[in-house]
Amino acid sequence: MAPPSWGPCRTVQNFHLVWLDGSISKLNNDDYRNSIAKLRQVVNIIHIFTNVDECVDFIDSTKEQKTFMISSGVLGKTAVPVVHHKPQVCTIYIFCGKKARHEKWAKKWPKVEGVYTDITPICEALKHAIQDFDHNSVFISFVKPTDGALVDNLNAFDSFFMYTKILKEILLTIDYEQSHVDDFLTYCREQLANNSTELKNLDEIEKADIRHQPIWWYTYNCFLSTMLNTALRSMDIDLIIKMGFFIRDLNDHIAALHSEQYRGHQRSYSFTVYRGQGVSQSDFEKLMKTQGGLLAFNNFLSTSQKRDVSLEFIRQTIRNSNLIGVLFVMKIDPSITATPFANVENVACYPEEKEILFAMHSIFRIGHVKKIDMNGRLWQVDLTLTGENDPQLHALTERMREETSSVSKKWHRLGQLMIKVGQISKAEELYYTLLNETADEREKIHFLQQLGWIKINQEKYEEAVVFYEKALEIEQKILPEDHPDLASSFNHLGNVYKNIGAYSKALLSHEKALKIRQKILPANHSHLASSYNNIGLVYDNMGDYSKALQSHEKALEIRQKTLPANHSYLASSYNNIGLVYNNIGEYSKAISFHEKALRIRQKILPAKHPDLATSYNNIGGVYYNMGDYSKARSYFESVQDILQCSLPPNHPHLQSVRNSIEIVNDF
Repeated sequence: MAPPSWGPCRTVQNFHLVWLDGSISKLNNDDYRNSIAKLRQVVNIIHIFTNVDECVDFIDSTKEQKTFMISSGVLGKTAVPVVHHKPQVCTIYIFCGKKARHEKWAKKWPKVEGVYTDITPICEALKHAIQDFDHNSVFISFVKPTDGALVDNLNAFDSFFMYTKILKEILLTIDYEQSHVDDFLTYCREQLANNSTELKNLDEIEKADIRHQPIWWYTYNCFLSTMLNTALRSMDIDLIIKMGFFIRDLNDHIAALHSEQYRGHQRSYSFTVYRGQGVSQSDFEKLMKTQGGLLAFNNFLSTSQKRDVSLEFIRQTIRNSNLIGVLFVMKIDPSITATPFANVENVACYPEEKEILFAMHSIFRIGHVKKIDMNGRLWQVDLTLTGENDPQLHALTERMREETSSVSKKWHRLGQLMIKVGQISKAEELYYTLLNETADEREKIHFLQQLGWIKINQEKYEEAVVFYEKALEIEQKILPEDHPDLASSFNHLGNVYKNIGAYSKALLSHEKALKIRQKILPANHSHLASSYNNIGLVYDNMGDYSKALQSHEKALEIRQKTLPANHSYLASSYNNIGLVYNNIGEYSKAISFHEKALRIRQKILPAKHPDLATSYNNIGGVYYNMGDYSKARSYFESVQDILQCSLPPNHPHLQSVRNSIEIVNDF
């Protein structure tokens, strides 16, 4: 059963507030209404429960987000022992009518912050707890040390490290207009509709102009910093785009102050700042394994010039939590400009905090890590601010730019990176958002095609067809009828039609692509070979093997003239021709072409590559059709040997080849 909740959206807060009280269903009671109203000045969403089991089930379902809990004394006596050990539960407040009755049992549980008879002190305590939680929730990513060389596989790196670095580069190149601010303010009014305090803050933000003195607004005690940090921490693409103007303004403000305060400073002027932060056990283990490597704070980063202030913060943090306290001791070279930082004492809302504020995605080299208490829950980590002259960071940055530079338009780079590292769902979220944001027809085409590609990757071919058809519809309105982009779109659409078995539509699309390409390309162009190859595959699926063979031979002819003898496309053509010959019963010719494909793949591919398994499987299938079961078994066993290295034991492809081996063993 879904809990009732007070508040429209999670993006304004990065935690849950749960209120458990068996009498709270009496919502016509003025006391409850007043309590709700006061809590809504601190939090945006409140989940209400009258039943312990339902409340516990909800908490169990929210392991990815932290939970603050208010409970009546009666139900709390039952619920607290059940939820206290759960790592997602941060702090518990007992709200009751008879304080003395519940104080004794409540003292046994460290996460119970206190017993209250009035909602006002709970609101104050909750406000401070949320501020501390937000401070500890700054997301950290890690990169293990290397020799500085380019790394072949981007998946070796923390994806958030790369996302945030690319995001930063993108956001700092966009010129924002007043319309972006207006859209953001409208969004905030929708999210904060029931929070009168934050709506007043929003009025002030609008009146004073949020783009004036962004550091003051970021440090002001309102929803802005929490919303921004939540968006960056969770990679909420929609919200990041909405807040893009503020991210850039804040970064530019820090950079301007940095230039003013540290212009001309040399390395000899290095100084130290401090940050106390609670980190999870898993993040601490990553940190320990990454000594000597890089650490990035993926949000804007607040630090102090006072060691004692930071140390006291983490001592308080670990007192009532299962976090590990880390005192980051940061050595700062003012001459480094890649990540601006500034003393914001004169421009912050609370100047007494002596804050040094770092721009988004500050990157440090991890130095010495040492324990500074006896129980192992308080550690000091030495960090050194690093810049683009760091060999490892430079190599990583260049590799990311290599992978994304072919698409020069801002947000396109991020989507391309997400696809490269396999984060398909995040890429999908980005492209949906961009599609809804843009009025540019050419951008719409690109986003629709990217969504089509993503749906193919997800094997949702019917949905892919819809996106490709919409993209093609726009292209046909704005492009000449013989434009190469139209040929490419007809080609993509034909491939998707083939995947869903719509062979007539597939054939028509590929023939349209071929017709355009024949008109605008040289006779031996690779795109013509691709069209002939795709048409051959469709005819093969339709059972028209004569036309399939004819098309594949045309593709092969072009590829033999234009490609090296061991090119993978040649192997594909040989493979496809072999399949046709097998289908028409000309087994000797089928074996000959499959063996040609296999020889190329053996020369250019690793020993366990899936394409080798495809060749072995095809040859085994031909020998099976010929009745040579011994040779068929040998090739099927080679397929099994390869697939066992890359697929789980219950994968259908593995099961299929096992079935083939069992069948030939019966002969």
